[in-house]
Parts: sequence; C-alpha cells; structure tokens
Amino acid sequence: MTLAWDDTGGSDRMALAAVVAAAVALATILGAYFFEYVLLYQPCPLCLTQRIPYYVVIPLAAVVAIAGYAGAPLRLLAGGLAVVAVAMVISMGLGAYHSGVEWKWWAGPSDCSGPIASFGTAGSLLQTIEATPVIRCDEAAWRLFGLSLAGYNVLISAAIAAVAVWGAAAAVGGRKGA
Repeated sequence: MTLAWDDTGGSDRMALAAVVAAAVALATILGAYFFEYVLLYQPCPLCLTQRIPYYVVIPLAAVVAIAGYAGAPLRLLAGGLAVVAVAMVISMGLGAYHSGVEWKWWAGPSDCSGPIASFGTAGSLLQTIEATPVIRCDEAAWRLFGLSLAGYNVLISAAIAAVAVWGAAAAVGGRKGA
C-alpha cells in the first residue's frame, strides 16, 4: 500500500466526499429542526446530544470541501475526512444507545427515563411539576417502518461515515479521482 500524499489526483474525490457529507449532515439537522419547530416534537436530552457530532461535521466538511477544491494537500484533506468519519461513528453509537433505551434493552439516563426520584417537598409539588418539563428518552415520539429518529440517525451517520472513508481512501494506494 503506497501513500500518495504528494499527488493531488484524489483531491476532487475528497472534496466531493466532503460536500456530500456536509450536505447530508445539514439536511439531517434541518430535518431534526423541522420535527422540533414545525411538527412540535420536543427532543429529549439524548436527541440533543445526538446533534453534537453534526455540529462538528457540517462546518468541518465544508472547510474540507473548500480546501479540496483549492488544492490543499491530500494529507490535510484525508485528516479532515477521518475526523468526519470518527464523529459520525460516535453519532452512530449515540443513536444506537438511544434506540436501545427506546426499545427498553437497557436503562437510559435517569434525567429522562425511568422513575422520577423526587419532586421536592409536598408544599411545592405543584410548582415543581409545572416548572419541570420532562421529555422522555425511553419513549420514541415517532416511528417509520419500526425505526425511531434515533434509529434513522444510526443509518444516516453510517452513510456519512462511509462517504468520508471513501473520500479519504483517495489518498491511499493509487485510488485517485472520482
């Protein structure tokens, strides 16, 4: 296996992979916002945590795409795409964990699943209940074909990670070009 760091022949493929990763990640976040603000499905704490990798990937992939089209070194592009892939693998793990919580395969965080430990004193019970919005992590608010949004996050994250790996592979062993 030869490394082709000095060759710019793979930069177009890497830039394309970065554009696709950024576009799909952006569409995914916009979809999450659509569910939240238009359809009024309030996200649970795990849903919000699953968005973090996307907040990393979108700007990073955009920078990698611009750098690729500007002729940046393949080592830099491959490194950026590797970070995109790692972030999406983390997103897959978060989505799989959340799906397992929804299917009751394992316990979720105590702040959004399982019994609520305490509402305070009896005198402030009503005030505490009214001031405490609880969005459950262990109940899927929406499913399509048996998959919740967390399950779809796993699939989308896997696809983005695969695209990033495909792009980064352009820097290795003569696999240049699109």
